Amino acid sequence: MSADRGLLADLRRTVTDLHAELVRYGLVVWTAGNVSARVPGADLMVIKPSGVDYQDLSPELMVVCDLDGNRVEGDLAPSSDTAAHAYVYRAMPEVGGVVHTHSPYATAWAARGEAVPCVLTAMADEFGGEIPLGPFALIGGDDIGRGIVATLSGRRSPAVLMRNHGVFTIGATARDAVKAAVMCEDAARTVHLARALGELSPIDPAAVDALHDRYQNVYGQR
Repeated sequence: MSADRGLLADLRRTVTDLHAELVRYGLVVWTAGNVSARVPGADLMVIKPSGVDYQDLSPELMVVCDLDGNRVEGDLAPSSDTAAHAYVYRAMPEVGGVVHTHSPYATAWAARGEAVPCVLTAMADEFGGEIPLGPFALIGGDDIGRGIVATLSGRRSPAVLMRNHGVFTIGATARDAVKAAVMCEDAARTVHLARALGELSPIDPAAVDALHDRYQNVYGQR
């Protein structure tokens, strides 16, 4: 299914701008990490090209792929995580954006093979509980995507720590997924510091539910 050219141009710009947010918040280094966005009304996504410096990214360099991960438009090869993103979009039609980072604190939890426990109200707000741990999977195929979907299905968390790898986040839009990546790193850092100081104090599940509901349905401008 073809996409509206104006919409596609807007998404290319949006995805380019969102990659700059990953740099601004210190979530990526060198060329690692990526953002993608589903193209509404078409079985397509826009994603970062592989191995290109963040400072060199532009809307024209963004790659359009189908939801099997095949390149449809663009002169460069798409991200090495394209198959993972594509699998998420196929399996989770409500997802409009996917982000991958190796942000240091969250990735340290992934290296330990440990979920981040819900000990902060901000975690209850954004994640509705712990930030879960997903399985180890090799890069390049859709095994990572399968692990993301298996871990996040039935959970409120938009973020998963893929074991020995890094962070993947999802959202209704690509911007939502970037926000989840920013919040994931912030929570992972704070909980790491808290644990270094002593025993953690988990939040009661009923309070987590109430906090999550308020943040998702009341907080902000409606």
